[in-house]
Amino acid sequence: MKILVINCGSSSLKYQLLDMKDESVLCSGSIERIGLEIKGGENNVIVKKDGEKHTYDKELPTHIDAFNEVKYILSQGEYKVIDSFDEIDAIGHRVVQGGDKYKKSVLIDDEVVKTIRELSPLAPLHNPANLQGYEACLEVVGPDVPQVAAFDTAFHSTMPPKAYMYAVPYEYYTKYGVRRYGFHGTSHKFVSNRVAEKMGKDIKDLKIITCHLGNGSSIAAIQNGKVIDTSMGFTPLDGFMMGTRSGGVDPSVVTFIMKKLGISPDKMDEILNKDSGVKAISGVSSDDRDICAEQAAGNDRAILAHEMQAYEIAKFIGSYIAAMNGVDAIVFTGGIGENGVWLRSKICSYLGYMGVYIDEDINAKTQKGAEAELTEPTDKVRVFILATNEELTIARDTAEIVNNLNK
Repeated sequence: MKILVINCGSSSLKYQLLDMKDESVLCSGSIERIGLEIKGGENNVIVKKDGEKHTYDKELPTHIDAFNEVKYILSQGEYKVIDSFDEIDAIGHRVVQGGDKYKKSVLIDDEVVKTIRELSPLAPLHNPANLQGYEACLEVVGPDVPQVAAFDTAFHSTMPPKAYMYAVPYEYYTKYGVRRYGFHGTSHKFVSNRVAEKMGKDIKDLKIITCHLGNGSSIAAIQNGKVIDTSMGFTPLDGFMMGTRSGGVDPSVVTFIMKKLGISPDKMDEILNKDSGVKAISGVSSDDRDICAEQAAGNDRAILAHEMQAYEIAKFIGSYIAAMNGVDAIVFTGGIGENGVWLRSKICSYLGYMGVYIDEDINAKTQKGAEAELTEPTDKVRVFILATNEELTIARDTAEIVNNLNK
């Protein structure tokens, strides 16, 4: 079975074709700047095949044009990996917001499309774009190829009300769906299952804290295979400071600044999402590589940004240890989670009370994409670096649904 995984943004389309026989990636890549003028040199089309990366420029006005380009790349062009698109058995789509409705991945039909559209106010930048991807695929391959929606929020649907409710008027929840949803669910699901494999234990017997750290970051507390709490909330803005996002702040700070500057809710939303976080504190960049370089050069604000980030993450980990009455494993994943040598070390330095002492040599040598344990197998709390694979999680869910259709 061959599964194509699609992740659409408002002007982008990421793709990955997997052969589920051995879960190998046949080809992957992305198309950026959809609907925008290409002047040359943007390298907006990216193809990754056999360990090599190829790029070129092509103006693609719509997502349908972009998906047709993916079809050409995979089945016709010089990088082709299949003889015909008919070889693709199903398409899996990342969908950010599934609300209270979807607790697992589902086959997309008219009712699912309607619900995803209705949930768009909860994820205005993501759900409409995710639907564009589905509609582009439908236009190109027709209704006979099954398409599946895998929701970022689904893995977090096991949270109890005491974790997902906010202390605001209850009618805001019943009328408008104001509650904690959590995001990065496919990543947290993959690495929590992977760490259970690495430990040789049933996930149902473990207490795990997964730290997905990147430009957007979240932490999840997973007890007996189920999420009991997670740091992102109603939107991906909540939690701790990220590349350009503030994370949790005193709500009065928001209203104070709006009144002080006389700005609109939309402008305030832009400030909190795009002009805050590490970028704002460091005054340098939202890219962790730049922060590391400035920290090494002695930039006080870059140092402060990293110190704040590590401190806030350690506080979340500590609170989740309390919520689960213990922890068996802590996992670092995502771009920063896999690359952030200093940050991992600093976070773990706060956890000595739990007996967490990592091997700094292994921590320093582990590169992105590698798997490593930073503690000893005999330690009470074990710490791992694991590469996430959200596309494989989506492909597995898609294959399971399609296989059940054929029974």
